[in-house]
Amino acid sequence: QVQLVESGGGLVQPGGSLRLSCAASRSIFSINVMGWYRQVPGKQRELVARVTRGGTTTYADSVKGRFTISRDNAKNTVYLQMNSLKPEDTAVYYCNTYPPLTTYWGQGTQVTVSS
Repeated sequence: QVQLVESGGGLVQPGGSLRLSCAASRSIFSINVMGWYRQVPGKQRELVARVTRGGTTTYADSVKGRFTISRDNAKNTVYLQMNSLKPEDTAVYYCNTYPPLTTYWGQGTQVTVSS
């Protein structure tokens, strides 16, 4: 079992940047793939990006070229650098394993992109 705590969200103007962090309560080295997900009210949670233990990354088409996922196994932390943000990126962002484990969902962090 691991507890995941997301942080770094906020209100940002279109075109702006944010860096999200996901701190784990124990080592994530043994977890092969970690992911960032997002959810808009009334819609299913979707995978935004994932990263393997070795650093291989995969992105949803909607964020490719704008978002960068990374992980620091020594700090038990996963990051999501978000650049060129758009209003459609507004959502609650969560981290979890990939595929996700139900008991690992945290509270998420709200990202709002608006002028």
